[in-house]
Amino acid sequence: QVQLMESGGGLVQAGGSLRLSCAASGSIGSINAMVWYLQAPGKQRELVALITSGGTTTYADSVKGRFTISRDSAKNMVFLQMNGLKPEDTAVYYCKVAVWTRANRYLEVWGQGTLVTVSS
Repeated sequence: QVQLMESGGGLVQAGGSLRLSCAASGSIGSINAMVWYLQAPGKQRELVALITSGGTTTYADSVKGRFTISRDSAKNMVFLQMNGLKPEDTAVYYCKVAVWTRANRYLEVWGQGTLVTVSS
């Protein structure tokens, strides 16, 4: 099937930057949308940023102007550049991709999550 591997989380001081990466592997035919979500402690998972196969991006209001989503379609990767981090950005960040497999099955696949902690 299809697997996602996330990396790049960690501990950073407020105002700092991190870059998250997510790599998809497996029986991939094509990838449509690639999405980052976050889940803060005790809260529901929420969308952070989305990028379509055509490169159109969407951001949550809380991260506009600070975060940038991008993708390398040739490598089946998506990135989240996070600048100006705030303590309220502390959360587990999840990658999700919408993929058509080589067997022509449509899947929505989640990564395992990577923890981002922003200290004040």
